[in-house]
Amino acid sequence: MAMRSFIATLTGAVSLGLLANMAWAEPKTNMLHQWNSGSDAAAIAKLGEMFTAAGGKWEQTSIAGHTANTLAKLRSDVIAGNAPPAVQLKGPEIAEWNATGMTADLDPIAHEEGWEKVVAPELLPVMKPTGTWVAAPMNIHRINWIWGSTKAMEKAGIKELPKTWAEFNADCDKAVAAHVICEAHFSQDWTDATVFEVVVYGQNIDLFRKAFVEGDTQAMRSPEMVKAFDQFRLMVSKYMDPGIAGRDYDTTTSMIAKGDAAFFIMGDWQIGIFTAAGLKQGADYVCQQAPTDWAKPGFILNSDSVVFFKQKDPDYVAGQKLLAHLILSKDFQTIFNQAKGSIPARLDIDLSGSGWNPCQQTSLKDLQASIKDGTLVRSMAHNMTVLQKYRGAMMEVITQFVNTPSMSSKDAANAMADAVEAQKS
Repeated sequence: MAMRSFIATLTGAVSLGLLANMAWAEPKTNMLHQWNSGSDAAAIAKLGEMFTAAGGKWEQTSIAGHTANTLAKLRSDVIAGNAPPAVQLKGPEIAEWNATGMTADLDPIAHEEGWEKVVAPELLPVMKPTGTWVAAPMNIHRINWIWGSTKAMEKAGIKELPKTWAEFNADCDKAVAAHVICEAHFSQDWTDATVFEVVVYGQNIDLFRKAFVEGDTQAMRSPEMVKAFDQFRLMVSKYMDPGIAGRDYDTTTSMIAKGDAAFFIMGDWQIGIFTAAGLKQGADYVCQQAPTDWAKPGFILNSDSVVFFKQKDPDYVAGQKLLAHLILSKDFQTIFNQAKGSIPARLDIDLSGSGWNPCQQTSLKDLQASIKDGTLVRSMAHNMTVLQKYRGAMMEVITQFVNTPSMSSKDAANAMADAVEAQKS
């Protein structure tokens, strides 16, 4: 859709009731978020364009890094008595801030626009932790993807993406024999945790729920967790390459593009990165659910959302209404997710049309199947389950394991449990 016609459509889409409510104020916002580069920055820029096109004054504060950095900035602003009107937050952090009584009530606009009827049911407890809407979901990300380089797979004689961890290991042995790196990776706390949680989930979904959703430290010490660390050690020591410590994201993506590595385990924002690099699904890369040993569709869910904080300035209050409206609009949900690689938080959007990647269409199909089969879980690595202090403790141990070849799987499992228990005391 051309930007001019899109803006006209968008402006006409804002409800008359919403416009009437905002007539007495000039809508403005300053959104605090962490999307400062790449396809993420391009996707959030779309929201700014939409906000401006609908008559608002758009400002943003972008914080590099992951959730911990955004939370630090948020706490600093709140202590200074300057809570931002809109903040990118997710998972347990929404409930934690809601408990302070500082979040805004979005129920009026949510009821007016019927959010309850269209937003994925799994997101409702997150967006309304005590029954009142305080956040607006932007998307649904899937974490447990495996991406394959068509060039590298052909070099190694790998016909299709592996469905189980045994198949993954066998394919990796073929890649190593063909002098191809099997698993592209760059070691950071969140990337190491992403791959590791995919391993745990794929081996034992019950272990994932106990350890990563409930924070059960006995589960973290279990033989099943040791087994997961064994698989991860094999991947790090044999199927990845020594360059993972100093590598950046762009270089890792190019390993798939050039055929230097066969596989890459990463969330579906990778679609936006591949697209920005000019790569085509089917020709340059293929996608599939990451390996599982339990032969069912599975889905590790992550969702970006915007939480709204109470404001005294009527312009910011009006801006919150406009921003919330835009985020849940079909136009934004479509344009944002097509750019980012995720799928809409609204389940009433048709993904069969042009602009949707086949991997996104697969994602929606697998989401629906995982809901039916009871295999849908939220992501620990991407801050959708335990509080940040527990997540950070686990991630630190996982990355220590990656960077310490002498660390045993049993020691890693115990260290993880010890680190989480230390945060509870």
